[in-house]
Amino acid sequence: MMPVDYFKLQAKNLFRDYKTQYVYQIDADGTKHYTYNPKYFDMDGIFIDFQEFDEEDFSLMKAQHLLATMLGFKKWPDLLNASEVELELAKLRFDNQGRISLDEWEEGVAEIEAEHNITIDAQGRLDYFKHGLCVPGGHGFFDKDYRLSPDQRRTYNELPRQAPKADPGPQIASLPLSKADRAEFIETARRVFESVMERIEPRNPELTRKLWDAEDYIDTLLTEDMLPISKDYALSLIDAFLVHHVIDLADQADKTAKRGQ
Repeated sequence: MMPVDYFKLQAKNLFRDYKTQYVYQIDADGTKHYTYNPKYFDMDGIFIDFQEFDEEDFSLMKAQHLLATMLGFKKWPDLLNASEVELELAKLRFDNQGRISLDEWEEGVAEIEAEHNITIDAQGRLDYFKHGLCVPGGHGFFDKDYRLSPDQRRTYNELPRQAPKADPGPQIASLPLSKADRAEFIETARRVFESVMERIEPRNPELTRKLWDAEDYIDTLLTEDMLPISKDYALSLIDAFLVHHVIDLADQADKTAKRGQ
Protein backbone atom coordinates (compact mmCIF):
# COMPACT_ATOMS: atom_id res chain seq x y z
CA MET A 1 0.00 0.00 0.00
CA MET A 2 1.38 3.41 -1.00
CA PRO A 3 1.95 5.88 1.88
CA VAL A 4 -0.77 8.29 0.74
CA ASP A 5 -3.29 5.44 0.50
CA TYR A 6 -2.17 4.27 3.92
CA PHE A 7 -2.84 7.68 5.44
CA LYS A 8 -6.21 7.93 3.69
CA LEU A 9 -7.14 4.62 5.31
CA GLN A 10 -6.00 5.86 8.73
CA ALA A 11 -8.13 9.01 8.36
CA LYS A 12 -11.15 6.88 7.45
CA ASN A 13 -10.51 4.64 10.45
CA LEU A 14 -10.25 7.71 12.66
CA PHE A 15 -13.63 8.93 11.43
CA ARG A 16 -15.14 5.45 11.81
CA ASP A 17 -14.04 5.47 15.44
CA TYR A 18 -15.52 8.94 15.92
CA LYS A 19 -18.89 7.64 14.77
CA THR A 20 -18.93 5.18 17.70
CA GLN A 21 -19.38 8.21 19.97
CA TYR A 22 -22.02 8.06 22.70
CA VAL A 23 -23.04 10.25 25.65
CA TYR A 24 -22.06 8.84 29.02
CA GLN A 25 -22.97 11.85 31.16
CA ILE A 26 -25.15 14.99 30.97
CA ASP A 27 -24.49 17.76 33.49
CA ALA A 28 -27.21 19.83 35.17
CA ASP A 29 -26.54 22.64 32.69
CA GLY A 30 -27.02 20.28 29.77
CA THR A 31 -23.34 19.83 28.96
CA LYS A 32 -22.77 16.45 27.36
CA HIS A 33 -19.73 14.28 27.96
CA TYR A 34 -18.79 11.76 25.27
CA THR A 35 -16.81 8.58 25.04
CA TYR A 36 -16.26 5.99 22.31
CA ASN A 37 -16.20 2.34 21.45
CA PRO A 38 -13.31 2.46 18.95
CA LYS A 39 -11.30 -0.16 17.10
CA TYR A 40 -8.35 1.84 15.83
CA PHE A 41 -7.64 4.97 17.88
CA ASP A 42 -7.76 6.26 21.44
CA MET A 43 -10.47 8.81 20.70
CA ASP A 44 -10.73 10.08 24.27
CA GLY A 45 -6.99 10.78 24.34
CA ILE A 46 -7.05 12.44 20.93
CA PHE A 47 -9.81 14.91 21.82
CA ILE A 48 -8.11 15.70 25.14
CA ASP A 49 -4.80 16.51 23.44
CA PHE A 50 -6.18 18.12 20.27
CA GLN A 51 -8.73 20.46 21.79
CA GLU A 52 -8.83 22.65 18.69
CA PHE A 53 -11.05 19.98 17.13
CA ASP A 54 -14.72 20.12 18.14
CA GLU A 55 -15.88 16.79 19.51
CA GLU A 56 -19.48 17.66 18.54
CA ASP A 57 -18.64 18.76 15.00
CA PHE A 58 -16.26 16.27 13.42
CA SER A 59 -16.21 15.06 9.81
CA LEU A 60 -14.01 12.93 7.56
CA MET A 61 -12.38 16.13 6.30
CA LYS A 62 -11.56 17.15 9.87
CA ALA A 63 -10.30 13.64 10.59
CA GLN A 64 -7.92 14.03 7.65
CA HIS A 65 -6.77 17.41 8.95
CA LEU A 66 -6.26 16.01 12.46
CA LEU A 67 -4.20 13.12 11.15
CA ALA A 68 -2.05 15.49 9.08
CA THR A 69 -1.52 17.62 12.21
CA MET A 70 -0.43 14.55 14.18
CA LEU A 71 2.17 13.81 11.49
CA GLY A 72 3.66 17.31 11.44
CA PHE A 73 1.82 18.85 8.48
CA LYS A 74 -0.24 22.05 8.61
CA LYS A 75 -3.09 20.61 6.59
CA TRP A 76 -4.21 17.48 4.72
CA PRO A 77 -3.27 18.71 1.19
CA ASP A 78 0.30 19.26 2.41
CA LEU A 79 0.47 15.56 3.30
CA LEU A 80 -1.06 14.50 -0.03
CA ASN A 81 1.49 16.59 -1.95
CA ALA A 82 4.49 15.64 0.20
CA SER A 83 7.65 14.22 -1.34
CA GLU A 84 8.58 10.56 -1.12
CA VAL A 85 11.09 11.32 1.65
CA GLU A 86 8.54 13.37 3.62
CA LEU A 87 6.00 10.56 3.32
CA GLU A 88 8.55 8.02 4.53
CA LEU A 89 9.21 10.21 7.57
CA ALA A 90 5.47 10.63 8.18
CA LYS A 91 4.99 6.86 8.05
CA LEU A 92 7.83 6.35 10.54
CA ARG A 93 6.36 9.01 12.81
CA PHE A 94 2.97 7.31 12.74
CA ASP A 95 4.35 3.80 13.26
CA ASN A 96 6.67 4.85 16.10
CA GLN A 97 4.51 7.38 17.95
CA GLY A 98 4.68 5.21 21.06
CA ARG A 99 8.51 5.15 20.99
CA ILE A 100 9.56 8.70 20.20
CA SER A 101 8.11 11.90 21.62
CA LEU A 102 7.31 13.82 18.44
CA ASP A 103 7.26 17.16 20.29
CA GLU A 104 10.72 16.52 21.76
CA TRP A 105 11.98 15.34 18.38
CA GLU A 106 10.79 18.56 16.71
CA GLU A 107 12.45 20.56 19.48
CA GLY A 108 15.67 18.62 18.88
CA VAL A 109 15.60 19.45 15.16
CA ALA A 110 14.93 23.14 15.91
CA GLU A 111 17.80 23.28 18.42
CA ILE A 112 20.27 21.81 15.93
CA GLU A 113 19.15 24.24 13.22
CA ALA A 114 19.44 27.23 15.58
CA GLU A 115 22.79 26.18 17.05
CA HIS A 116 24.44 25.61 13.66
CA ASN A 117 22.52 28.23 11.68
CA ILE A 118 21.33 25.62 9.19
CA THR A 119 18.06 24.34 7.80
CA ILE A 120 17.78 20.56 7.87
CA ASP A 121 16.11 19.34 4.71
CA ALA A 122 13.60 16.49 4.42
CA GLN A 123 16.28 13.82 4.00
CA GLY A 124 18.20 15.15 6.99
CA ARG A 125 15.06 15.11 9.15
CA LEU A 126 14.39 11.53 8.05
CA ASP A 127 17.95 10.49 8.92
CA TYR A 128 17.73 12.21 12.30
CA PHE A 129 14.48 10.39 13.09
CA LYS A 130 16.04 7.05 12.13
CA HIS A 131 18.95 7.94 14.40
CA GLY A 132 16.49 8.34 17.27
CA LEU A 133 15.05 4.90 16.58
CA CYS A 134 18.52 3.34 16.77
CA VAL A 135 19.68 5.05 19.96
CA PRO A 136 17.85 4.23 23.21
CA GLY A 137 16.60 7.50 24.66
CA GLY A 138 17.64 9.26 21.45
CA HIS A 139 14.76 11.73 21.33
CA GLY A 140 12.84 11.28 24.55
CA PHE A 141 11.03 7.97 24.83
CA PHE A 142 7.54 7.88 26.30
CA ASP A 143 4.32 5.89 26.13
CA LYS A 144 1.98 8.28 24.25
CA ASP A 145 0.41 6.31 21.43
CA TYR A 146 -2.96 7.22 19.96
CA ARG A 147 -3.33 3.84 18.27
CA LEU A 148 -5.05 0.93 19.94
CA SER A 149 -3.30 -2.41 20.30
CA PRO A 150 -3.07 -4.71 17.26
CA ASP A 151 -5.76 -6.99 18.65
CA GLN A 152 -8.13 -4.07 19.05
CA ARG A 153 -7.28 -2.68 15.62
CA ARG A 154 -8.21 -5.78 13.69
CA THR A 155 -11.12 -5.20 11.36
CA TYR A 156 -14.23 -7.31 11.77
CA ASN A 157 -13.92 -10.88 10.48
CA GLU A 158 -10.20 -10.51 9.89
CA LEU A 159 -8.16 -13.27 11.47
CA PRO A 160 -4.61 -12.58 12.59
CA ARG A 161 -2.11 -13.70 10.00
CA GLN A 162 1.36 -14.92 10.79
CA ALA A 163 3.99 -12.74 9.17
CA PRO A 164 6.28 -14.63 6.77
CA LYS A 165 9.83 -15.10 7.95
CA ALA A 166 12.11 -12.86 5.95
CA ASP A 167 15.50 -14.01 4.71
CA PRO A 168 17.96 -12.08 6.91
CA GLY A 169 20.63 -12.21 4.19
CA PRO A 170 24.36 -12.05 4.96
CA GLN A 171 25.17 -11.74 8.66
CA ILE A 172 28.06 -10.18 10.56
CA ALA A 173 28.82 -12.57 13.40
CA SER A 174 32.22 -11.36 14.62
CA LEU A 175 34.50 -8.34 14.77
CA PRO A 176 36.67 -6.89 13.37
CA LEU A 177 35.03 -6.79 9.95
CA SER A 178 36.54 -8.86 7.19
CA LYS A 179 38.77 -6.96 4.77
CA ALA A 180 36.10 -6.97 2.05
CA ASP A 181 33.28 -5.92 4.38
CA ARG A 182 35.39 -3.17 5.95
CA ALA A 183 36.24 -1.76 2.52
CA GLU A 184 32.54 -1.77 1.56
CA PHE A 185 31.53 -0.08 4.83
CA ILE A 186 34.24 2.59 4.49
CA GLU A 187 33.21 3.36 0.91
CA THR A 188 29.58 3.64 1.99
CA ALA A 189 30.53 5.97 4.86
CA ARG A 190 32.51 8.23 2.52
CA ARG A 191 29.59 8.45 0.10
CA VAL A 192 27.08 9.19 2.85
CA PHE A 193 29.45 11.78 4.39
CA GLU A 194 29.52 13.74 1.12
CA SER A 195 25.74 13.63 0.92
CA VAL A 196 25.37 14.88 4.49
CA MET A 197 27.90 17.68 3.88
CA GLU A 198 25.84 18.89 0.93
CA ARG A 199 22.68 18.90 3.00
CA ILE A 200 23.88 20.62 6.17
CA GLU A 201 26.32 23.05 4.46
CA PRO A 202 28.65 23.60 7.46
CA ARG A 203 30.18 27.03 7.96
CA ASN A 204 33.71 25.57 7.93
CA PRO A 205 33.60 22.68 5.44
CA GLU A 206 37.36 22.24 5.04
CA LEU A 207 37.94 21.99 8.78
CA THR A 208 35.01 19.60 9.03
CA ARG A 209 36.56 17.39 6.34
CA LYS A 210 39.91 17.34 8.19
CA LEU A 211 38.14 16.02 11.29
CA TRP A 212 36.38 13.28 9.31
CA ASP A 213 37.98 9.82 9.50
CA ALA A 214 35.91 7.23 7.62
CA GLU A 215 38.07 4.30 8.74
CA ASP A 216 37.88 5.20 12.42
CA TYR A 217 34.13 5.80 12.11
CA ILE A 218 33.57 2.32 10.66
CA ASP A 219 35.90 0.63 13.13
CA THR A 220 33.80 1.98 16.02
CA LEU A 221 30.35 1.71 14.41
CA LEU A 222 29.64 -1.85 15.53
CA THR A 223 30.23 -3.37 18.94
CA GLU A 224 30.23 -6.96 20.15
CA ASP A 225 26.88 -6.57 21.94
CA MET A 226 25.20 -5.81 18.58
CA LEU A 227 26.20 -9.17 17.07
CA PRO A 228 25.03 -11.08 15.19
CA ILE A 229 23.62 -8.40 12.90
CA SER A 230 22.36 -8.37 9.34
CA LYS A 231 24.96 -6.86 7.03
CA ASP A 232 22.30 -4.82 5.21
CA TYR A 233 20.97 -3.48 8.50
CA ALA A 234 24.49 -2.66 9.69
CA LEU A 235 25.09 -0.70 6.48
CA SER A 236 21.83 1.18 7.04
CA LEU A 237 23.14 2.32 10.44
CA ILE A 238 25.72 4.42 8.62
CA ASP A 239 22.92 6.57 7.20
CA ALA A 240 21.09 6.62 10.52
CA PHE A 241 24.05 7.68 12.68
CA LEU A 242 26.22 9.75 10.36
CA VAL A 243 24.06 12.88 10.21
CA HIS A 244 24.45 13.44 13.94
CA HIS A 245 28.18 12.60 13.77
CA VAL A 246 28.85 15.08 10.97
CA ILE A 247 26.92 17.78 12.83
CA ASP A 248 29.21 17.14 15.82
CA LEU A 249 32.26 17.44 13.53
CA ALA A 250 30.93 20.70 12.11
CA ASP A 251 30.46 22.00 15.64
CA GLN A 252 34.08 21.09 16.50
CA ALA A 253 35.23 22.80 13.29
CA ASP A 254 33.32 25.97 14.21
CA LYS A 255 34.97 26.04 17.64
CA THR A 256 38.42 25.49 16.10
CA ALA A 257 37.85 28.28 13.57
CA LYS A 258 36.69 30.63 16.35
CA ARG A 259 39.81 29.96 18.41
CA GLY A 260 41.98 30.70 15.38
CA GLN A 261 40.46 34.10 14.76
